[in-house]
Amino acid sequence: MEVPGPARTGRDARGVQVTEVRPSQQMRDLGVVQRGAPVLTETARPFDLPAEQQAAEQAVDALFAAMERIGRVHPFAKGMGLAAPQIGIGRAAAAVQPPDEGAGAIVLLNPRVTEASGDADEQYEGCLSFFDVRGMVPRPLRITVETTTLEGTTVTTVYERGLARLVAHEIDHLNGMLYVSRMRPGVEPIPVEQYRQTGRSWAYDS
Repeated sequence: MEVPGPARTGRDARGVQVTEVRPSQQMRDLGVVQRGAPVLTETARPFDLPAEQQAAEQAVDALFAAMERIGRVHPFAKGMGLAAPQIGIGRAAAAVQPPDEGAGAIVLLNPRVTEASGDADEQYEGCLSFFDVRGMVPRPLRITVETTTLEGTTVTTVYERGLARLVAHEIDHLNGMLYVSRMRPGVEPIPVEQYRQTGRSWAYDS
């Protein structure tokens, strides 16, 4: 698949030459590791909690700092997620900000999907590590996830629909998997410009 380059040069309405920074270059400039980096294909190392509480806290702090930087330059109507490998930290930590701004962020330490519903759907997903394209990805509508608290306690949480998709996407990152590995055979990601023209956002039956 051909992926657009990091920048495009063109002219504006006045004929002045302008350079458009590609989404992938924008994310790289914000500190997001891009596709092709080995850390994105490796299994993230779990934390030994509570013994490694300080290391886990540092990873989570780095995730939130990166998400704040990214959120200042790019809106995420469907929510946002970031996994530690995407900022160069090969540890099993991720954070998800639900689309509801009033909802608190979800911290995932050593997350593991223990159960997934048979019901699934396909929606377009984007990834900050190759943000020039969007791909149609099948995901279960409900997943059960085990995580570890900083104190070492195991917590089980059920996520549904859009939130399940966001969480599953980040857990895949921690397992060294990108969403393209989930796409149906023969289906390829589409350029972000084409995706914008579809006008499709995540939709679920009530």
